[in-house]
Amino acid sequence: MDVIVAGQPLLLALKQATSTIPVVMGGAGDPVRQGFVQSLARPGGNFTGLSLQFLETTGKRLELLKELVPGAAPAGVLQHRAPLAWEAAEDAARARGWKLLSLEIRDAGEIEGAFKAATGARAGALLVVPGGLFDRHARRIAELAAKSRLPAMYGLRFYVEAGGLISYSADLIEIFRRAAAYVDKILKGAKPADLPIEQPTKFELVINLKTAKTLGLTIPPSVLGRADQVIE
Repeated sequence: MDVIVAGQPLLLALKQATSTIPVVMGGAGDPVRQGFVQSLARPGGNFTGLSLQFLETTGKRLELLKELVPGAAPAGVLQHRAPLAWEAAEDAARARGWKLLSLEIRDAGEIEGAFKAATGARAGALLVVPGGLFDRHARRIAELAAKSRLPAMYGLRFYVEAGGLISYSADLIEIFRRAAAYVDKILKGAKPADLPIEQPTKFELVINLKTAKTLGLTIPPSVLGRADQVIE
C-alpha cells in the first residue's frame, strides 16, 4: 500500500503494524500524548493527519453536561481502555469542584452492568468516551441511557443520531475531507514526517430533542441556542 487512512480506533494497531507505510490519521484524540507523532509541527515518523482535540475539549463536554444537569450528583464516565480521557475528565472536574464516577469496562458484556453501577451510585449524568468498542454499540448505549434516566454527553455525533441526547466534537466529515489533502501530498512525494498535524477548526454541538423529551429534560435556551443541529 502507498498510504493508509484510518480513524482513531485503528491507529494503535497500525502503529504496532508498520513504521514505514504512511498513515493519515482521520482524527486522533491526542496524537502527541498517544505517541503517534513527536510533535504537531513535525510528526517525525510515518504518521500525519488530523487531531480531534478530544482530550482538550473534555472539559467543554463536562461543562455542557453540567448546564443540562446542575447539582452535586456525580457524573459517570463510561470508558474502555481510555486512561488519557479519564485523566482529562478528572482534571476538568477537579478544577470546577465536580464529582466523577469511573465506569470502566473491559468488554461489551459489561456495558449493561456499568449502567446499573451508575444508577446504584446515584449518578446524575453520564459522559461517554467514544472508541472502537462503544462505537459499535452506540444505539444500545443510547437505549440504556434512556432506560436508566441518565442524560448522556457523547464525544461523537453519530451517538446522538442513534438516539443519544447530546454530543460535542470536531466535525468528522470535515476532518476526512482534509485527510484527502494529505493523501494527495503523500502520493506526490511528501513525507509524513514533514507534514504538520492539523487541528480541527469546526466543532459541532448536536442535540436530540426527542431523547430529551423521553428523559423529561428541558434543554436550557443557553444550550439550545448554541446547537449546530437539533434532531426532532
